[in-house]
Amino acid sequence: MTRDPGDLTASDYLDGACEMAAANRPFLAHLLAEEAARLTADAATAAGIRASFPAPATTREETD
Repeated sequence: MTRDPGDLTASDYLDGACEMAAANRPFLAHLLAEEAARLTADAATAAGIRASFPAPATTREETD
């Protein structure tokens, strides 16, 4: 585990995004995927990453 965020790769961020999605944390998954896409040189791959982790709705619905 690295302590310097500058040492993280797109793959590291994508792994984190998958973990957050599995933990039902879609907003964190989206943020991590956005960083993975930003660090990805290939535009098509970056677009695929973004499509896999779309931004969740910003409104919150309360259930009773």
